[in-house]
Amino acid sequence: MAIANPLDCRSWYVTPELLAYHDHEWGCPVHDDRKLFEMLCLEGASVGLSWRTIWHKRDAYLRVFRDFDIDACAIMTDDQLEAALADSGIVRARAKVWAVRGNARVAQAIRQEFGSLDAYLWGFVDGRQVVGHWDSMDQVPTQTELSRAVSTDLRRRGMRFVGPVITYSFLQAVGIVNDHLLSCDCRVRCME
Repeated sequence: MAIANPLDCRSWYVTPELLAYHDHEWGCPVHDDRKLFEMLCLEGASVGLSWRTIWHKRDAYLRVFRDFDIDACAIMTDDQLEAALADSGIVRARAKVWAVRGNARVAQAIRQEFGSLDAYLWGFVDGRQVVGHWDSMDQVPTQTELSRAVSTDLRRRGMRFVGPVITYSFLQAVGIVNDHLLSCDCRVRCME
């Protein structure tokens, strides 16, 4: 495993799969509701764990949770959730597994109110990506006023595993916040 260089955001992604995630997904704007929900669920699953652990289980999560189709997750039965708990391909934490269904139901209500999960989330930034100006990974915050506002509203609506730190990680992942370092080749490519 490489030791992270705080002046190179790519050095934090120590496997080929995570490096590809950094280079092609992380920080790039996402406007697809299914993908937004997927990343919200995967970030929530990472609470108390490493992102690396969750990312390497992504295919299993996609299989177990119906490709993170919001409507399909919202109607998962108790028996289906219990079966998910028996699947060794995912993290088998009962609260996190059951949160996927509950969070899908909240996402449905958000779509009903705002037209899409995309419109709701990007509405927090008036549709404009927040771009960090960081020279070093040590400067990148773990939460911000924005992540606290989004987290507070999501929790008020009934979502779980969306604290301000995880929410900030989610906002970075889906490009609402672009925290690629100034020196990173991906920074400009991920700007919207």
